[in-house]
Amino acid sequence: MIEVVEETASTNADLVRRLGAGEGIAEGFWLRAVRQSAGRGRRGKEWSSPEGNLYTSTVIALRADDPAAHTLAFVAALAVRDLIAALLPADAAVQLKWPNDVLVAGAKISGILLERCGDHVIVGIGINLVSAPELADRATASVLASGGSDVDAQKVLEKLATAYARRLSQWRSEGLSATLRAWQQHAYPQGTPLKVVLDGEGEALGAFAGLDPDGALRLRLPDGSLRVIHAGDVSLV
Repeated sequence: MIEVVEETASTNADLVRRLGAGEGIAEGFWLRAVRQSAGRGRRGKEWSSPEGNLYTSTVIALRADDPAAHTLAFVAALAVRDLIAALLPADAAVQLKWPNDVLVAGAKISGILLERCGDHVIVGIGINLVSAPELADRATASVLASGGSDVDAQKVLEKLATAYARRLSQWRSEGLSATLRAWQQHAYPQGTPLKVVLDGEGEALGAFAGLDPDGALRLRLPDGSLRVIHAGDVSLV
């Protein structure tokens, strides 16, 4: 089911409020806003939300035998990557950056934000369909500017919901390892130089060395040692 509102502060915040008030929201429900006035990204960053792009959130009801909830970030990234690849020309360079950024020719085209609410996880997704914000610290892209023509937000969301359901089923039925293998197939190759800004610990430079079994980033440092990173802001260098 897809519910559409003309404008709200944040679709994630709306679902947090509704779940907190005891509303029964079934898995597979999607809330889409035509515009957001206070969209948010990871690490508290503002997410620009003009009309024409896709702003949506869905609810995942956690089960006792599910993989760790935070790894739903990889599920969301794969679903968005599947969608973007289908919307763009076959030769478009659609790539994943840890943990859940989707890049087109190295430019960020979407944002994903997970929030825990009791035994539910709210997955917020924003996709630049017709426009992309100008950011000082990174390149951005839109589907339209990248050669895509199917940019109707409602139709795109219907395709996203299908892609997400497929990747969620894989995560549950085949386990986290299958999801992480799929993620790495669409990520930058091992050996790619990275810079990671760490929470309160400065930054680390090294080369991408794959993922730990729990989804953490492996970074090969210049001295040859391996550092495992669970949280940080990654950029290609």
